[in-house]
Amino acid sequence: MAATVKYDEVEIGQEIPAADYPVRRINLVMYAGASGDFNPIHWNERFAKTVGLPDVIAHGMFTMAQGGRFVTDWAGDPGAVVDYGVRFSSMVVVPDDDHGTVITVSGVIEEKLEDKRVVVALTAKCDGSRVLSKARAVVQLA
Repeated sequence: MAATVKYDEVEIGQEIPAADYPVRRINLVMYAGASGDFNPIHWNERFAKTVGLPDVIAHGMFTMAQGGRFVTDWAGDPGAVVDYGVRFSSMVVVPDDDHGTVITVSGVIEEKLEDKRVVVALTAKCDGSRVLSKARAVVQLA
């Protein structure tokens, strides 16, 4: 499957509209099962608070995955992402209620490279705080 976004149709500075990714505790439990990361800070509120956290927090890699999901949804093909990296800048605190929290991800075309590749700079926020910094993806476009 080729990327559905065309290289000739994007410009440097072009914004990719934001998308919201709801996060509830059940998502963290499912992620723990898939990743094998059962650290209790990701599911046990009492434990998280005893180690100084405000509440249960999402796995860093779960948060990073939401940025990757944003890029692959935009590109139209998960295989179009040829490089992806982030730094973690803040925690995603997930309350134990029916709403949880939301990670909002947006992007901008930062650079056009040769061979129909682009660099997408991502912004990921939760409750007004940036949760990923220096988030960049290199995407192969059609």
